[in-house]
Amino acid sequence: MTLPTIISRNEHCISRDNIDDKALKVLYRLHNAGFRALLVGGSVRDLLLNHVPKDFDIATDAHPEQVKKLFSNCRLIGRRFRLAHIFFGREIIEVATFRSSLDGDDVDRVQDDAGRILRDNVYGNIEDDVWRRDFTVNALYYDIADFSVIDYTHAMDDLKNRQLKLIGNPATRYREDPVRMLRAVRFAARLGFEIHSESAKTIFELGYLLGDIPPARLYEEVLKLFHSGYAIACFDLLKKYQLLQYLFPQTAEYLDDPVFDNFIRYSLQSTDNRINEGKPITPAFLFSAMLWGPVRQLSEKFVQDGLPVSIAMQNAMSTVIKNQIGITSIPRRFSMVMRDIWHLQYRFKYRHGHRARSLLAHHKFRAAYDFMCLRNKAKEIEDDSCEWWTRIQTMSSDQQEKMLKPAKSSPRKKPSKKQS
Repeated sequence: MTLPTIISRNEHCISRDNIDDKALKVLYRLHNAGFRALLVGGSVRDLLLNHVPKDFDIATDAHPEQVKKLFSNCRLIGRRFRLAHIFFGREIIEVATFRSSLDGDDVDRVQDDAGRILRDNVYGNIEDDVWRRDFTVNALYYDIADFSVIDYTHAMDDLKNRQLKLIGNPATRYREDPVRMLRAVRFAARLGFEIHSESAKTIFELGYLLGDIPPARLYEEVLKLFHSGYAIACFDLLKKYQLLQYLFPQTAEYLDDPVFDNFIRYSLQSTDNRINEGKPITPAFLFSAMLWGPVRQLSEKFVQDGLPVSIAMQNAMSTVIKNQIGITSIPRRFSMVMRDIWHLQYRFKYRHGHRARSLLAHHKFRAAYDFMCLRNKAKEIEDDSCEWWTRIQTMSSDQQEKMLKPAKSSPRKKPSKKQS
């Protein structure tokens, strides 16, 4: 048995003042009922790094049914992993029972032929549970009984060295759940850590396993990667570890084009800025940006083949979206917005008359306008479109009408009569 390092209260920086009140309530009720109750995972890691945790997850030796008896506001969820969710209004505190790391024929553990865990409800103790965690820095426990931090995996050293290291054999752990490769990228980007050499090397070898992950789950992982406030860093790491091709294969084909690469970067930076400013974001804009290169190129090809521009664009949009949803799901409510954003790009060249007025009044004008300005910034568009459409939005209705009026054309000369 591996003996843990116990970091006593006066040797670490975690204070209960920085722990969510609801999480403390759950910890104390479990503890007072005679169960072990510990904060675990990202919250402990973030508190030690002086970051504000997003969630407070709890590990305990109480089984899910025992947790439910203690909390009337508890709901048990999950088939693959049985969890207790304790509701405080819209806030949820997740409680997981210690899981065993032992292999065996227990009916509560199911793995497929590739080693991926399909269901796992084999309970154990903290000494077992720690080895089921993914990364060392996510395997630290804060014990409410004495306010100590429990470290079985030398995670405190990895925090100090700003290193992300898988627990156990990397190939085995990635095969159990290939999404861990995406989690490695996301944590490294968010924390500014380096992925440990062995954990990183295996990503190149096993990235193809992401092809076995259901599109719905990959969609959620894409949002975690690019809607975390660290989209640029995630993008760079996905490229570095050759994983982007498994999430956006059509996009990966066009990244040699510096204009398209810059456009994606400007789009992701815009998303990061909005998140950091507390502004709303939508998956529709993210997917529109990531897939714009393929849509644009395919549309131009269809035009060269003889199709009218509008039909070529419709066909290109449908083809690219169909190919992408085979990799990551895209809810229809977002794919419809994507189509609007893309389709409106070809209408910004019209600056006069009914076409310009209808574009300005379109319910997706603002999203399409932001998209067009990013294309302008990336030098895909090299005229004054962004400046012109920015200026007209600041004008009064009367001024807009004057600006939208077609320029008067010179009167045509009457043809001269032929002299007989």
